[in-house]
Amino acid sequence: MNKITELFKIKYPIIQGGMIWNSGYKLASAVSNAGGLGLIGAGSMYPEVLREHIQKCKKSTSKPFGVNVPMLYPNIEEIIKIIVDEGVKIVFTSAGNPKTWTSYLKENGITVVHVVSSSVFALKAQDAGVDAVVAEGFEAGGHNGREETTTFTLIPMVKEKIKIPLIAAGGIATGRGMLAAMVLGADGVQVGSRFAASVESSSHENFKKTIINVKEGDTQLTLKELAPVRLIKNKFYQDVQHLYEQCATKEDLIGLLGRARAKRGMFEGDLIEGELEIGQIAGLIHEIKPAGDIIQEMIADFETARKEVMNFDF
Repeated sequence: MNKITELFKIKYPIIQGGMIWNSGYKLASAVSNAGGLGLIGAGSMYPEVLREHIQKCKKSTSKPFGVNVPMLYPNIEEIIKIIVDEGVKIVFTSAGNPKTWTSYLKENGITVVHVVSSSVFALKAQDAGVDAVVAEGFEAGGHNGREETTTFTLIPMVKEKIKIPLIAAGGIATGRGMLAAMVLGADGVQVGSRFAASVESSSHENFKKTIINVKEGDTQLTLKELAPVRLIKNKFYQDVQHLYEQCATKEDLIGLLGRARAKRGMFEGDLIEGELEIGQIAGLIHEIKPAGDIIQEMIADFETARKEVMNFDF
């Protein structure tokens, strides 16, 4: 056992990211059944929808699973109450101050992990009493930190500062990437984009097929004035860039973004006007596969790479 497998009582130190519009109970339970830690993404769910997914996940797996909760969620108090009432034992928090809910969650017997994008925020999360942190690099899909620090740089910097377990995220989709992150100091990895293109992902088939056709350079971090997000360069992305060329104000960007762009793109499959969030590592994702197969391939790749490194001579 390493620190992460021991903390969550799982077989492999692989956590599936709680991605909006991708991470329903089917994906979370499939990952947990395969030996990783599945997370339900609460960020795209109304409170009662979340309750339903938690209940279905409990019926679909006897293994540990958790819920990812963006702290800026408008119904956060109701969400937290549902999590406690339903007996969820693991919560990953993000996009907010970990001090707000960590103590309350831990008082209710919940293991708390917070997602950070810098060593400064990692220390604040540690001081808030979280059990571990996810340090997410600039390569990641979806919403990113403003620091634009890459995973390869971020992980050793965070490792140097904190004493609690460290999970690496951003640009990790293979066993070799997992090994690299752990050599740099991570105790485990969180994987998002690879699971977004899984059979069990709740995203639209159009989006999954788009992911496996993404090439190097097809994604870009944008909308930094609102909340930095990495997107596939579709028409909506080009419309955003056109606004920038016209010296757009924050209000102009909000007007273009409108409501439910992410749902429109990832969940409803509008590849033209929807927001398509994915990481840079999508360029290495070429097939839509079951989550269990993805985990087994990562572990096999990890072991092969580890043996190669042990035999490396210079």
